[in-house]
Amino acid sequence: MTDLPDAPQAPLARSSRDPALAIASGALLALLVLSGWAPYDRPTWLLEVAPVLIAWPILFATRKRFPLTALVYAAIFLHACVLIVGGAYTYARVPLGFALADLFELARNPYDRIGHFFQGCVPALVAREILIRGAFVNGRRMRDFLVVCVVLAISASYELIEWGVALAIGASATEFLGTQGDPWDTQWDMFMALVGATTALGLFARLHDRQIASIQPESAR
Repeated sequence: MTDLPDAPQAPLARSSRDPALAIASGALLALLVLSGWAPYDRPTWLLEVAPVLIAWPILFATRKRFPLTALVYAAIFLHACVLIVGGAYTYARVPLGFALADLFELARNPYDRIGHFFQGCVPALVAREILIRGAFVNGRRMRDFLVVCVVLAISASYELIEWGVALAIGASATEFLGTQGDPWDTQWDMFMALVGATTALGLFARLHDRQIASIQPESAR
C-alpha cells in the first residue's frame, strides 16, 4: 500500500485568513463611515482617506490570486487606521498628537510624523514581499537597498502630490498639507518614511521571512 501524499498546507492557511480579512474590511468600513460622518474638513478627509479607498478594494480583489502575509495585512490595516483618524480630525488636530506633544514637550502636533512613519514601514514590507516572492533580486543587501529606494520614491511622490493639490486648490489645501508652520516639514516627512522603512527591515525581517515561507507554495517563483 502506497502512502498518500501530504495535503498541502497553504490553502488551509489561506482559508483561515479569509475570515480575518473580512472582519478587518468590516472594521475599516465602519471606521470610514464614522470618520466621514462629520469630519473637521470634508475635502481634507477625502484626500487623506483616498489611499484607503483605492488600496483596500485592490487588496480584497487579489486576496486569492496573490494573498499577502498576515504581517503585511496587519500593517496595512494599522496604516489605514492612521489615515482615517488623520482624515477625521486633520493631522494637526488629532487628540493623540496633542497628548504626545504635551508628553514630550514638542512645539507642534506630531501625528503627521506617525503617518509618514507608517508610509515608510508599510510600503517597505509590501515591496519586500513582492521582491522575495517574485525572486526579482538575489541578495539581502541589494533587496533591502531597493526596498528603501522604493519607499523614498513613494514618499517623494506623495510630497509632489501634496504640492500639486496645493497649487490646484490654493489656501484650502492648508489642512491637507499640515505643515503647521514648519519650513522643513517636507524633509521631515521623507525622513520619517526612511525611519519607518529601516525599522520595518530591522525588526520584522525574520518574522516576515517565516510567514512568506509558509505561503510560498501559493506564490509565483
